Amino acid sequence: QVQLVESGGGLVQPGGSLRLSCAASGRIFSINTVGWYRQAPGKQRELVATLTSGGSTNYADSVKGRFTISRDNAKNTVYLQMNSLKSEDTAVFYCNAIIRSTWFSGEGNYWGQGTQVTVSS
Repeated sequence: QVQLVESGGGLVQPGGSLRLSCAASGRIFSINTVGWYRQAPGKQRELVATLTSGGSTNYADSVKGRFTISRDNAKNTVYLQMNSLKSEDTAVFYCNAIIRSTWFSGEGNYWGQGTQVTVSS
């Protein structure tokens, strides 16, 4: 099985920074697209950023220029560097990854358990 475990969330003041990490473990042959999503109270889960295995990125308009997604393939880890945080960034952040467990298996869509990010003074 495959597990995604996020870390790095917490309480930060407006204008501050946080770096989220998501480590994948288990039976992993390859990792395709990875991404971060978030869900604020009373709202639907929304895309924050994605990063393909080829290096292409996609960001929500609300985070462009402030957030950066990256990955360390050797560590099966994806990161989200968040700068200039705003109160409206407060949400539970979820890691997502498309993973192939073996060379002959199909790809699975995996989610982490979520990590809380609270931006408040």
